[in-house]
Amino acid sequence: MYNQGTSFQSPMSQTLNLPILQPNQVGESRWMVVIYNNDVTPFEAVIEILMLATKCDQEEASIEAWEAHHYGQASVHFAAKDECDAIATMIENIGVKAEVKPEWND
Repeated sequence: MYNQGTSFQSPMSQTLNLPILQPNQVGESRWMVVIYNNDVTPFEAVIEILMLATKCDQEEASIEAWEAHHYGQASVHFAAKDECDAIATMIENIGVKAEVKPEWND
């Protein structure tokens, strides 16, 4: 049981005392690709393009396609802006709206 007079320190905090970095401290901020649901593009085509464009496996692509279908949108990739732009373009080529946004809102 925890004793109020004793402070608890996790064993992990003793070995890993790393600062939490915000994007501007890392150098280049990360961006994300967001896809939006539509009633035209077949579910299987969305899964296939996500696997091709983002190099993810079928399970991850299926989850992201499901999220877009059920929630109206899904974040599908996080990277530098130029990489996200290229991926969004690939996804839009099959008729799925894709948007590139900053991961963090300042």
